[in-house]
Amino acid sequence: MPATIALIAHDRKKDDIVNFAKQHALVLGRYKLIATSTTGQRIQNATRLPVEQMLSGPMGGDAQIAAEVATGKVVAVIFLVDALYAQPHEPDIQALLRICNVHNVPLATNLATAEAIVASLEKTQVAHLIFNPVSGQGNAEQDLSLIQQLLYPQMHLHVHLTTKDTDPVQLVKDAIAAKADIIIASGGDGTVSAVAGALIGTGIPLGIIPRGTANAFSVALGISGAIAPIRSACQVILGGYTRVVDAARCNGMPMILLAGIGYEAETVEKASRELKDQWGALAYLMAGWQQLDTQELFETEIDIEGEVHQLQAGAITIANTAPITSILAQGGGQVISDDGLLDVTIAAAETKLQAITGMLRMLGAALIKTGIEHQNLVHLCAKRMKVTTNPPQKVVLDGEIIGTTPIDIECIPGGLTVLVPKP
Repeated sequence: MPATIALIAHDRKKDDIVNFAKQHALVLGRYKLIATSTTGQRIQNATRLPVEQMLSGPMGGDAQIAAEVATGKVVAVIFLVDALYAQPHEPDIQALLRICNVHNVPLATNLATAEAIVASLEKTQVAHLIFNPVSGQGNAEQDLSLIQQLLYPQMHLHVHLTTKDTDPVQLVKDAIAAKADIIIASGGDGTVSAVAGALIGTGIPLGIIPRGTANAFSVALGISGAIAPIRSACQVILGGYTRVVDAARCNGMPMILLAGIGYEAETVEKASRELKDQWGALAYLMAGWQQLDTQELFETEIDIEGEVHQLQAGAITIANTAPITSILAQGGGQVISDDGLLDVTIAAAETKLQAITGMLRMLGAALIKTGIEHQNLVHLCAKRMKVTTNPPQKVVLDGEIIGTTPIDIECIPGGLTVLVPKP
């Protein structure tokens, strides 16, 4: 839960704490650091680590740190005490010692105990949680509190809340710079996709705590439990088992799930936030049923490594990973997340009845994990492709409308490491 280390030193011990910080900069750099004014400034100058500076000790900086301990934000306090020659104006250890004892926070008063604390911290994983408070229909404050309770004390957690003005990608970059052991995304597929996209190629494990409407990526990887999804997802993260899966890029943007052209994009656009808040996942079914009445076929050209296919389509789905509930991705019977290929399903139904029949066939194929043969369905696999349509069609990428065709998509084999249930 806490992810802050507090640093204090009496005047004659300031050199010692600065040298200590320089020696253990790698460990300290994984945490938020707070310190009394002079001590913090000297540590920051010597190590280049960011240190939030409180008031000086004589002015009450130790009391400010005690307040941080009392509110559960501090994982450890290092207070190097001058036991022989402390001056009357210097901070008193007794008040801080009492607060640390009450809240069970380790407190080091000399270099030997400080070394013991750092040795313990070195073995503890540090996770950064990117938390979207507007995802899902639950109480975000209660959800966050539960996540913190479940993950602590096995790991120390930095919490970052997304806002309209906060770019999740930048939050991930900051976490990577802070040497995070794990980065966790909690929200809907949009939040998960943004966080995962920034982790492609880094090798840093991605933890997922699904709180969205569909939670397609977590469902596809078996992370999302039907009962107590937050608890089951946290158990998966604490289990520490990882799986390397493919990722992709669509027009330069990261893709972990799928891109939908035509029908699926129109359906997603029709499923407004208000509709999802009212009906949950049923919002997509309602919007999809409405779209069946208006969807028209369009001319399509698919260029797969120089081999060009021309055909008519009403819906095109290009999937990297997809759960069974992503019916339009199931032309091959299953989407394999680590085969180094993209699955392309092209549907060309001319009537509502044909469309429904095709979807039922794809659902059946997904249930028995086998491909289908149908005059209105085409399935292809490729590592890279370019799709052009006439007229241009809307494109949805991992649940978000990104514009219109043409699109260029390339698979990134083994691009993402994800914490998943142990088989």
